[in-house]
Amino acid sequence: MLTSRARRSAAATLALAAAAVLGSATATTTAVAVPARMPEPPPADEARDELADLTVEAPHPMAGYSRAKFPHWIQQGADCDTREVVLKRDGQNVVQDPKCRATGGSWHSPYDDKTLASASQVDIDHMVPLANAWRSGADHWETPLRKQFANDLAHSQLIAVSASSNRSKGDQSPDQWSPPDRTYWCTYSRAWVDVKHLYDLSVTQAEADQLVTMLNTCG
Repeated sequence: MLTSRARRSAAATLALAAAAVLGSATATTTAVAVPARMPEPPPADEARDELADLTVEAPHPMAGYSRAKFPHWIQQGADCDTREVVLKRDGQNVVQDPKCRATGGSWHSPYDDKTLASASQVDIDHMVPLANAWRSGADHWETPLRKQFANDLAHSQLIAVSASSNRSKGDQSPDQWSPPDRTYWCTYSRAWVDVKHLYDLSVTQAEADQLVTMLNTCG
């Protein structure tokens, strides 16, 4: 049986392999297969084990950071970019034009329990923000892995939420910002921890403490 650290190393290797594939084939003619909703993060007990395995350290400096170093939103096939794929995945009765742009539908924002009637009201949030990832270890990555991270449809990293909640969150960690709707704290903390574990990112002590509090809402 793999240890938690070995699992994390294997997951990081898989992420790097996926990044290499993504970097060599960002435009295809076949739409990417995605689940019906954001992939479910692991259960709370597994998330607690993953959290215990993360490195706890001070944030890395922001020197050199730019969102452009995390290429997004990339083409996912059939004229659809990552944003449009997530809008379709997370919405209800979504209508798209020939360019894959959402022209109708509705979306539920789990961060603040709001229902949104227009795609213009929706942001696609990076569960672990790009700048937070930079402070947590992505400052040492190469571009292909940053691209994979910024467009990761296979894990619980991308989610459609209200623009207001996404902009309130910004690049803050859970100790600085948590979803106003506390019923989502369990899912949010499980997803946050799993993404950080998969990509071998660090946490601060305050961040880890808040994640423990949020995971405790899972029961």
